Amino acid sequence: MSMIHVAPEVHLVLDPLTSLLAEERPDIIQYSMDPIMARLDELDRIADDLVNSLAPDRPLMNSVPGRENTSYIAGIYGNAFYGIVVGLGVAGLLLIVLYVLRTMGVI
Repeated sequence: MSMIHVAPEVHLVLDPLTSLLAEERPDIIQYSMDPIMARLDELDRIADDLVNSLAPDRPLMNSVPGRENTSYIAGIYGNAFYGIVVGLGVAGLLLIVLYVLRTMGVI
């Protein structure tokens, strides 16, 4: 944040954010917080993006527009595929057990 020198001959400065008119003192050092605030805003956007990555219907920062539901649809297809594979595996194992039991004469 910068100070406006209102009257340099009498060392008067004006703070534009608070509209405070005061005497400029050489023993006080004031740093600008603008670069830090810009970095904090960037970190805030990244944190929001991380939270959005947990929901399948939220857009991400680096994704192409219009692909909000891609993770949701991929989850449906992936879970359906693994469900079918596991279901066929269990059904096949059950058929093998029934076949073995029938050939042994237990059933």
